[in-house]
Amino acid sequence: MPRTARQQSQTNIYHIMLRGINRQDIFLDDADCLRFIEILGECKQLSEFQLYAFCLMSNHVHLLLKVGNEPLETIFRRLGTRFVSWYNTKYNRIGHLFQDRYKSENVDDQQYFLTVLRYIIQNPMKAGLETTPGTYRWSSFRAYLEEKGSITDISLALQIAGSHTNLINYLKTPNNDQALEISNFTEHITDKEAESILISELKLRSSSSLRSLPFDEQTALVREMHKQGASPVQIIRLTGMAKATVYKYIKH
Repeated sequence: MPRTARQQSQTNIYHIMLRGINRQDIFLDDADCLRFIEILGECKQLSEFQLYAFCLMSNHVHLLLKVGNEPLETIFRRLGTRFVSWYNTKYNRIGHLFQDRYKSENVDDQQYFLTVLRYIIQNPMKAGLETTPGTYRWSSFRAYLEEKGSITDISLALQIAGSHTNLINYLKTPNNDQALEISNFTEHITDKEAESILISELKLRSSSSLRSLPFDEQTALVREMHKQGASPVQIIRLTGMAKATVYKYIKH
């Protein structure tokens, strides 16, 4: 099925998400985060886009940016090529790192701009990685707190909020903001790929041998298969386990 063309933002501002393939972690240590930010800065300079916010989570990335002289497709082709090449060399791996193409949503007015900015800034806190906005290292919030950033453009948010105090108070306010979420990604792996997870990555002799393992090991393996993109129906079909058992393990 051909991909649907993206609708262009009226402001050229977009909220972007990148996610690790099969939900795998992208950033395994601080050096990975630092290198991604360095490459993001290089691509910003080359593509002349404005970057209003970023947040690096373990297996996905949030960006808020305004397109400059190059379209989103070019920006993320360059970003992906540079980072994945470095990453694969470092970890002696081959193949894709990011799942499919990036996801995006248009940011067409000032109020939604602030909503998305706060959503990105508070992502680590809502994930339990910090107790108050600003302590998580791998986001743009420090740039707003200190009124300067090496790659973050803070002037638009300050202009909309009216003052630095207003902006920081807004960014710290607890909320139920809704924006583009990781759940917007859909994954469809094949039975062959699901079976490969069991045999190649989880080291089982065969799919059906999972049923002979102790309860705790079965639970862990079923949950790992599900985490990597296998549907409950696929797990049931491949392992021969009862439907109720599989759903119990996933929820356990």
